[in-house]
Amino acid sequence: MMRRNFLLSTAAMAVTAIGGGLFFGSRAKSREAAFPVSLTPDEWRARLTPEQFAVLREESTERPFTSPLNDNKQAGLYACAGCDTPAYSSAAKYDSGTGWPSFWEPLSALAIGTRTDYALIYPRTEVHCATCGGHFGHIFDDGPAPTGKRHCLNGVALTFKPGAITAS
Repeated sequence: MMRRNFLLSTAAMAVTAIGGGLFFGSRAKSREAAFPVSLTPDEWRARLTPEQFAVLREESTERPFTSPLNDNKQAGLYACAGCDTPAYSSAAKYDSGTGWPSFWEPLSALAIGTRTDYALIYPRTEVHCATCGGHFGHIFDDGPAPTGKRHCLNGVALTFKPGAITAS
């Protein structure tokens, strides 16, 4: 009897997982919206490293504590690695202890876009480049003042431009 209950509950979980994947759709389809910079997958692959392509175009996540941008303390701007749009300022960067570069706000509300991400079944706020749609990471409500937000970003999705901390 216990074995049958175990098998039934395992089958129910599998059906739920498969059904959830079908219900929420493919992550690759999440980038079908039109953006000012739109390239074919082959054009993106030619422009980006394999790791950048995986994160920016396929919404992958880099391993924590692997990005040199995580420990970067220089003044400057963080731009999208896909299209070079300035997105975050070092003035809003802080050490969240998570292993990914974290910011409490973007450079401008127009530099980023957000959408609800159901990849882990529960909803999260995904943050992406407003110019090319490249996936940066996620926004959480456990950040510091003044916003209380933590923009937890993949360092490979960004490039750093030392110097001025405002967009030119």
